[in-house]
Amino acid sequence: MRVPLSFPVFVVAVFSLASQSARAQALPDSARLPRPAAVSQLAFEKTTRCAQPFGMHEGQFFEYQLLDGRGKPAGTWRYRVVKIKQDSVAVKKKKPVAITTVLLKSGLYDLSNRVLAQQDLTHFCRNDTTFTDGLAYINYESLKSFRGRRLAYQATPLAWPTQPTAGTSLAEGGVAIQVSSPSVAIAKVRTVVRQRTVMPGTTLITVPAGTFSCYTVEGQQEASTAARADLVFRNNGREVCYYDPAVGIVKTELYDKNRKLVQTKVLTKH
Repeated sequence: MRVPLSFPVFVVAVFSLASQSARAQALPDSARLPRPAAVSQLAFEKTTRCAQPFGMHEGQFFEYQLLDGRGKPAGTWRYRVVKIKQDSVAVKKKKPVAITTVLLKSGLYDLSNRVLAQQDLTHFCRNDTTFTDGLAYINYESLKSFRGRRLAYQATPLAWPTQPTAGTSLAEGGVAIQVSSPSVAIAKVRTVVRQRTVMPGTTLITVPAGTFSCYTVEGQQEASTAARADLVFRNNGREVCYYDPAVGIVKTELYDKNRKLVQTKVLTKH
């Protein structure tokens, strides 16, 4: 069994709330993406240096195009910044720190502009680092055979420093999904990016949305489905992300274990 690599959904890009939302309402429940309540319960300490994660503001729209390994269009992710809220949290023996939370709505569309999936995401800031929601790594292909089952989500956010140092190792992130029936656990589906490392210097990356000076983060992505401890199906690959701290993820490349490019995600509207 081959578990497909999962492509992340970084930063925001939107839905059209007219005809496209009508299509979304027509989808069966099994085709809808989960909106786990646990997402909004994540919390990180922030400082005023990170009042606007990736420069986002309410009502902002972003769009990304998915390309296959040959560079042909494969779909579109659209996101909308729904709400940004800031709070203060007291820390023992320290001054209160600011907390910035960004709530996003996103939708995946096929080449005929039909809604394939919908998803709520939450991003945060802490000090000079933006964190993106690990739920963006949900592997929907791996979940197709579990429709109708109970799904419990546990997400780990991914860090994107504003001024990273070359060679810095970043913590792993991603999502784990426990699949179960009312009486028994069935499987655990995971997508995680490990060994995330900041590459030296910055690179000018040109995408349909413009040209951006980006930092590069490379990591190892593993998509797995574990039916039990001794029966795990895995698919490993390499992920290369280019991000501008003032904009967000500009371009992401996904390679298989043979170093063959299998998918690219590029910012088209910002």
